[in-house]
Amino acid sequence: MKDQILILLLTLVSFPFVYATLEVPKRIVNDAIGGANPPRELFGHQIDQLDYLIVLCFVFLGLVLLNGAIKYVLNVYRGVVGERTLRRLRYELFERLLRFPSSRFDKVSQGEIIPIVVAETEPLGGFVGEAYALPAFQGGLLLTYLFFIFNQDLMLGTAAIALYPLQMYVIPKLQRKVNLLGKARVLAARKLGERISDTISGVNEVHVSDTSQYEKAVISKRLGAIFDIRFELYKKKFFIKFLNNFLSQVTPFFFYLIGGYFVLQGELSLGALVAVLAAYKDLDAPWKELLRYYQTKEDARIKYEQIVEQFDLPDMLDPALQSGPVLELELEQGAWDGRWVGYDRGIGRSKLEQLNFTLPVHGHTAIVGSGGSGIHEIGLLLARLDLPTSGTLQFAGADMQTLPESAIGQHLGYVSSDVHLFSGTIRNNLIYPLRRRYLPPEDESEREREIHLALSAGNSSDDPDGEWIDMQRLGVSDRAGLEHHVHQVIEAMELSEELFQFGLNTIVEQPGDALKEGVLAARASIHSRLQEDDYAGLVEPFDWDRYNENLTVHENMLFGSKSSNLNSDEASRNPVAIRFLREQGLLHDFLIIGRRLAETMVELFSDVEEGSDLFERFSFIRAEDLPEYRELLKTTDPKQIDTEDMAKVQKLLYLTNQLCPARHRLGLIDASMKQRILNARKAFAEIWGKGEGQRSLDIEYFDSESYNTGLTLQENILFGRTGYGVVRGQEKISELIQEEIGRLGLVRAIRNTGLDFDVGTGGRRLSSAQRQKLAFARTLVCKPDVVVINDATANLDSSTELNIMSNLRQMLAGRGMVLITSRPRLAQFTDDVLVVEQGRLVDQGSYSELEERCETFQQLLNE
Repeated sequence: MKDQILILLLTLVSFPFVYATLEVPKRIVNDAIGGANPPRELFGHQIDQLDYLIVLCFVFLGLVLLNGAIKYVLNVYRGVVGERTLRRLRYELFERLLRFPSSRFDKVSQGEIIPIVVAETEPLGGFVGEAYALPAFQGGLLLTYLFFIFNQDLMLGTAAIALYPLQMYVIPKLQRKVNLLGKARVLAARKLGERISDTISGVNEVHVSDTSQYEKAVISKRLGAIFDIRFELYKKKFFIKFLNNFLSQVTPFFFYLIGGYFVLQGELSLGALVAVLAAYKDLDAPWKELLRYYQTKEDARIKYEQIVEQFDLPDMLDPALQSGPVLELELEQGAWDGRWVGYDRGIGRSKLEQLNFTLPVHGHTAIVGSGGSGIHEIGLLLARLDLPTSGTLQFAGADMQTLPESAIGQHLGYVSSDVHLFSGTIRNNLIYPLRRRYLPPEDESEREREIHLALSAGNSSDDPDGEWIDMQRLGVSDRAGLEHHVHQVIEAMELSEELFQFGLNTIVEQPGDALKEGVLAARASIHSRLQEDDYAGLVEPFDWDRYNENLTVHENMLFGSKSSNLNSDEASRNPVAIRFLREQGLLHDFLIIGRRLAETMVELFSDVEEGSDLFERFSFIRAEDLPEYRELLKTTDPKQIDTEDMAKVQKLLYLTNQLCPARHRLGLIDASMKQRILNARKAFAEIWGKGEGQRSLDIEYFDSESYNTGLTLQENILFGRTGYGVVRGQEKISELIQEEIGRLGLVRAIRNTGLDFDVGTGGRRLSSAQRQKLAFARTLVCKPDVVVINDATANLDSSTELNIMSNLRQMLAGRGMVLITSRPRLAQFTDDVLVVEQGRLVDQGSYSELEERCETFQQLLNE
């Protein structure tokens, strides 16, 4: 509010200067130019008519600059206030989003909510910045101009405002219809976003079901609905604009008629009429701005009402439960204590009816039932992801209804089969639950401005890039201790092998000295081992003086890595590369090879269906490009190809650059051609291998004595390319690498590299089993006092499932575990078992007891 008051005060200060910009031109015309009444003296100095004209012109220029400066300050200030408000609004909406009950996301999709927070709030921020200032400023300008016009002549003033009542009556009526259409447009756009989001999430189903045409029809219909709404909107919106423009042009008619009459009668000076016309010209702008403000206000009101409708829910989590202090619970004798617990969230959710149970926090308990028995809903209640609809549920003596999230995060871990991984690295996902409370440094002066801006917008001022991990809470003293703990969890959740492979296949551009030296040592030892009979021929080393049969023609020519502007595709189109081949006498021969490749591909794949994976696996040419290459064969001579026809040159070079003798075995690269390519390799290095050329092409040549930052760790270790078609070749190489890496003590370092593997959006670069194991590890990293496992082993194979459960039991010795599962055999890893059927607790006991006496449990075992 303080900012709005300052804007209003600055607006009021500007009005006298605005009036002066109208009065001064009148005096210039009448007094300085017309000579009606020029002063003879100014501030004690004698002046003539010319001096007076010069003074008034400079006064006018100064007023223009001053008014412009005031408007600039007002506009910037309004913009700052609007953006600060927008930041506050978006932050509050996100904060409310985090307090939504989980059932809310069953009804509303991401595609509907995200545009509200990101796009639909944008007009509100702009409106808030001008909510008071714009009507005050433009209204003040309007009154100033009208006061000036009335001050010149009463009749002209009356003419200036004659049509305002009509506009004030008609425009709001039309605007209300525009507002309704605007609301319908927002809702239609939101539904469109929801459908697109839904389609993206289920894109695999679309492909498998061949329903792309149906999805296009659905989107087409929704786009058509938006088109119809916008068409009606444009008709009414631009009719309003037409009406305003017409009425604004009618008023000058009265000025010319009435004002001209008074000038001819001598009752009004020509300067006054000119000033009135100038004032009316300026009068049109604030009037239109006020009308636009009314339209914007109505649009903002509708958007705000829709936002409130979506984000002001009666059953949201109390904000105090998220922002409250860390609450330590006494867990020594603690338990979940449920009394007459009921749960009924309507269709799609299983019901629970009057459950009474006690689950010790430090015990190992299983809750077993079929998929629709309600066991999954019990897991949600135990983790406080949902709340009972009747009865009471306490955790360590505290009511779950009022238990702050700090207590949940501090003491409880939760894993389900519905795994979400955040975009980023495996490392960031593993330590995510450790980021609970910001640990500010002693001096945050470097962030002083950032903190001030965040607080002024009602945002969090915590630094997301700062320290969030409480080492003392984890029982470790430093990052090295945390790293050791992370690796222990990884090993227990059987992620070690995957992490090792991720690390081997990662490009590390800035390795530490220890890792670099270790990789070079592994390279030397492995190359020595590759001479043994068991490994002979598995890897073809990079040798500067030999053609590598397992590299493509382009890779053999380049013989280096990291050439971002000379990959095989770019090289076929790069004029410098083409000129180099011409100078080396290779261009024509490469084109002949490319044409023979085209002949082979067209012959082999002409009858293959376009969607076949054979194109991806074996063809140099994409299915959609086959017709183009077929035509190219018709227009080229098999023995003489025009090297000046760049279109053909590029297409044929593209094929030749991809040719790999060991893989394709087409006999197109003979010994003579290999030697010519080797000669070209050395010539290329002489030209671009030193000085400015190397930096511009960004090539790092293969050197057996150096670590290559453009290769993966495995490629650096092997320093060669594995042979194509060798039986069990890749398996033997992997075993050899693991053996040597283990001997050199590099396993931990390579796993650390694997921690930096990017999991992709939602973890899609990982398999479902890898995501599930990572979810287990993420939960265990924060050392919870008790872990709720809500049917979280469903995506694992039987062997991995049993190993993880066995490791969990050991890791959680002395701590609690609640295993919720539809696979009763897993209950053998717990001490107590509850059997649930159709939302009711039917039996409780040890695994062996229930196996003997409980019919429901026996049926589940036999399924």
